[in-house]
Amino acid sequence: MRSEQQVNRAIEQYSSTIRRLCMLHLKNYADTEDIFQTVFLKYVLSSVSFESVEHEKAWLIRVTINACKDLLKSFFHSHTVSFDDIIEQPAELPPDYREVLEAVFSLPPKYRDVVYLHYFEDYTAPQISRILGKNVNTIYTFLTRSKQMLREKLGGDGYEW
Repeated sequence: MRSEQQVNRAIEQYSSTIRRLCMLHLKNYADTEDIFQTVFLKYVLSSVSFESVEHEKAWLIRVTINACKDLLKSFFHSHTVSFDDIIEQPAELPPDYREVLEAVFSLPPKYRDVVYLHYFEDYTAPQISRILGKNVNTIYTFLTRSKQMLREKLGGDGYEW
């Protein structure tokens, strides 16, 4: 494990390089910040002794590129769409659909994920339970509770579920 001084020096010296590399690969600020933290956590926990400053920089660059590639090929990353991308399509969405979508996004995350996967991505409850690592009955409970919350937000039984 590295000392606090070593870590602070490395962050000061290489942070802009690491962030630029991440943005180049990921094109996403949130993912860039996640990988940035991952890279420096690996640096802190690493027992590699560097022969020179160039060796240290090369190691950090290699770790950054590998972490970016791992994120890009992960199941979650390749099978999701940003909520911002979906909301940014006002011309393609009928007003009722947009209202429902905004109501879904206002739900607490555990309900929002289940509703989105079930109604917008057409996953079944057993499939969602495997994706989220939760019991199937928990998924059914979340769906029932989220429907009730959506009825309250959208004003009654006017929407088909």
